[in-house]
This record gives sequence, structure tokens and C-alpha cells, in this order.
Amino acid sequence: MVNKFQTAAALVGALASGVSAHGHVTGIVADGVYYGGFSLDYYYDEENTGTFPESVGWWAEDLDNGYIAPTAYNTSDIICHLDAQPANMTATVSAGGSVEFQWTAWPHPGPVITYVAQCASDCTDPSLDKSTLEWVKIDEGGFDVPSQTWAAYDLIANNNSWTVTVPSELPTGNYVFRHEIIAVHGSEALNGAQNYPQCVNIAVTGGGSATLSGTLGTELYTPTDPGIYFNPYTTLLNYTIPGPALMVGGTNQTVTATTGAAAATSAVASSSASAVAVAAQSTTAIAQSSTAAAAASSTAAAQSSTVAVQSTTVAAAAATSSTVAAQSTTAAAAAATTQASSSCNKKRRHARDVVV
Repeated sequence: MVNKFQTAAALVGALASGVSAHGHVTGIVADGVYYGGFSLDYYYDEENTGTFPESVGWWAEDLDNGYIAPTAYNTSDIICHLDAQPANMTATVSAGGSVEFQWTAWPHPGPVITYVAQCASDCTDPSLDKSTLEWVKIDEGGFDVPSQTWAAYDLIANNNSWTVTVPSELPTGNYVFRHEIIAVHGSEALNGAQNYPQCVNIAVTGGGSATLSGTLGTELYTPTDPGIYFNPYTTLLNYTIPGPALMVGGTNQTVTATTGAAAATSAVASSSASAVAVAAQSTTAIAQSSTAAAAASSTAAAQSSTVAVQSTTVAAAAATSSTVAAQSTTAAAAAATTQASSSCNKKRRHARDVVV
């Protein structure tokens, strides 16, 4: 993943830059074919003329590109946004094919999640009761622990778009795809998360035989879910993507699905390796310093040797930790009586424990 989101400064910057800049899906590309999404202009078209263009995107009255707060998780607005109504057009995609969701410029960190709900008949039916739709998660991207990066920043890096692979086992039928970014820059406060659900109608062809068991939209999240209410201003060792489990055959687009334990182990191992490397470098430096000072051949010594030469006529070399004194008034006598100590050939080894 790219565009790391690691520091409090980065979080504050995202908050400051996105106070009024949120977003919505402007269109999709299903199996290579572009379909326009719902435009906020359509609201005014309908107000002024009573009609608006066809669109695969559901009607929604989020005129300020706003969000759904956790306080509304138990209302129908969390399903497909404010006062959402069925789209008047349906796109087509094959099972195993792809759907690219194209967003307006997006500023916030957070997970990216996609669900599907199968309609009993036609998803364009104005009488369709969205509160009865049962949602199955087919795609998700959360938080990559090693790089400390959010899925939403992958979306930004990909020209504000997110591509979903339709599970090959998804049965043939008419579906509402619910694509969502949950902005978490305010998640350290209860009810501070921001949900941006976007719904589009897509018919799936050539499907499989998976048995779908979904969740009602009003039961997808609670305000205190660990992926909704948490502190994003710290180094995260894990992150739980909100919502029910991914369906079998669905896709987790988080680059590295690292658990908290694995991340912690990795961090400790990395820290230990660094400490050992530093200790090794320090030991080598000490050994080299001791060798130069004592003019000895041993490189494993970890203590200083004191060499004292108290003679005006004789220079005595020492390679041990003992103090060698040459106190003679006659240079010739001193030279004749000095013997090389056999202990100079012995190496003393010292073990050092490195506590990490």
C-alpha cells in the first residue's frame, strides 16, 4: 500500500483538509462498460422538471456530500444514504468479472467495503423496501499493519477508484451493490466515524451456486464496534474491519492481513535485531579501542589494560590487564632480566548478555 498514515500530524491534516470535502460515487465500470452514477444535480432536475436522467446509482439526498453518523446506524439511512430510493437503471456484470467504483476526490483514511443484496425481482422497482435487503460482504480493504496504511489511500492513489471482483460463486440475479468508505479520522470519539454508503443496481450473469446468508442494513454496525470506535492516532498493531464476515470467495484487499499478535511479534523481533546489531557494533568498537591502547593481539577483551612504564631506559610492551612496571637503573640489566610472560598467549573471553 502507499501514502502512509502514521502520525497525529497526518491525521490532523486529513481532518483539516476534509472538513467540507467528502465524496460520492460518480459512476461505475462493469466488465469494461461505463455507467453513470447518481449526480447531486439530479435532485434539482427532479425538483424543477419532475424528471432526471437514468442512472444505476440510487437516488440519495446527501446534497452536501455528507455522511451517515454512527447515531443513525439503526435507521434506514445507513443502507444507501439519506432518503435513498432505488435507481431507475441496471448495469450488467458477469460472475467473476469486475466492477470499478469511481469516486469524487477523496480526502480521508479508512476501510473500503462492498456488499451485495439480491432483489426478489427487479431492483429498479420503486416499491422495493430497502430495509428488507440482506447484505453479504464480497470485498473489503482495511488497514495494513506493516506499512501503517489505510485502504482508502489505495483508492486515492488509484485515481479515486476501487475495483471489486465479483465472486464467481455468486448466483445469477439482480443485485444492489452497496459500496462504502468509512472515514475514521474522527473515530477516537464515540460517534466520530463517518459512513459514506453508495448503492448501485447491477445484474449478475453466469453465476454460481453459493447460498447467501446476509445481514440487514440496520444491523451491519454498532457505534462501539472496534473498527468504528478506536484511537487512530497511535501505531496500530491490528484493525478489525467493520461488518459481518467476508463471504467465501470474497476478496480482502488489505495488502498484508497481519494479526495483532503477528504484528507485535514482528515489531519485537525487529527491535531485538536492531538492539543486537547496535550491541555488536559497540563491542567491536570497544575491542578495537582496547587493542590499540594495549597493543595486544586479543580482540575479545572487554576491559582496559593499564600499562605503566616506569623506566627511563626500557620500553616494555604489555598485552594483559596486569600493570607492568620496569624499575631498573641499568638499561642493560633490565633488558637481560625481562622475560616474556606466557600469559600473553592466553585469551580471556567475556560473555555479555544483551537485554532487549
